[in-house]
Amino acid sequence: MKNDTRQQDRPIAIWLLVCCAMILIMAVIGAITRLTESGLSIMEWNPIGGALPPLSETEWQRLFTIYQQIPEYQQENAGMSLEEFKGIFWWEFIHRLWGRAIGVVFLVPFLWFWLRGQIRRALVPHLLCMFLLGGLQGALGWYMVASGFADRTDVSQYRLTAHLLAAFAIYAYLFWVALGLLFPQPGHKAAEASTRLYRPLALLPWLIVTTIASGGLVAGLNAGMIYNTFPLMEGQIIPPAYNDITPWYINLFENVAAVQFNHRLLAVTTVAMTLGIWLYAWRLPRSRPLNKALHLLVLAALVQLSLGISTLLLVVPITLGALHQAGGLLFLTASLYSLFLARRDKNPSLI
Repeated sequence: MKNDTRQQDRPIAIWLLVCCAMILIMAVIGAITRLTESGLSIMEWNPIGGALPPLSETEWQRLFTIYQQIPEYQQENAGMSLEEFKGIFWWEFIHRLWGRAIGVVFLVPFLWFWLRGQIRRALVPHLLCMFLLGGLQGALGWYMVASGFADRTDVSQYRLTAHLLAAFAIYAYLFWVALGLLFPQPGHKAAEASTRLYRPLALLPWLIVTTIASGGLVAGLNAGMIYNTFPLMEGQIIPPAYNDITPWYINLFENVAAVQFNHRLLAVTTVAMTLGIWLYAWRLPRSRPLNKALHLLVLAALVQLSLGISTLLLVVPITLGALHQAGGLLFLTASLYSLFLARRDKNPSLI
């Protein structure tokens, strides 16, 4: 019976992992959209009709005229030609179109599996919640974009960070459920080692998410465009401008020096913790899958740190900036995979 259930669950797990891959691509597209300053080029939210691009020069001109009314155009892009506008328009259009595609790829197979009776009853609420969260993420994306229409030339760093974290949360939810469906019940071989590793591995994803949140603030404030040295900032570990804003706590969210320093500190701390877990695990008997997962985890951490430093030193080139965002999601993936295996080895009765 258990093997039959696993066979029934496997297509659903693969479908969820395909959705995860699409969210990863979405993160890359979103990073490029932000780095090319394309996010404010479409000032209308039309979930249905907006799936089609402008089909005439008249429509292109209408959209361009709307864009010319916002501060970004007036203060930063005054004199932009229609052809230049099309360049930024397409990135935002692709970003929104890909979001719609994720919705379709999620909804259609869900209905197919559900109508055929292939989804276990306990799984249905999770899948409905995932779909609802995806729709809310689209609304949150528009809420973020709308923050750049009136009094500023960019979107709010708070809304950008919320939009980024929501995407990562949805991805993590899908990935975790897919793992539970895909992997068979483990044995008792490495229960003791997994018990010792479980707590630090359970803490690590939260630390990664906190680091990602600080990266969202860096992106929202364009803080990566200054202090392009490492490890020092203006010749010091802690930049002199760290506490320039009153009250002090506002520095954590709106001071570019403080925001960039905090992101650096969190990133180095997260990688150091990952290395510590990996080294500690060498002293313990581990299941083979968990051993491989820990190797992938430390590799993801080192690659992401290298991408972050390179992006900073080269003043945020678009390619590296996009790869750095994707690297953060892959680092989180590796941490969740390691945690999942440790949890299963620790509690073999889980299914």
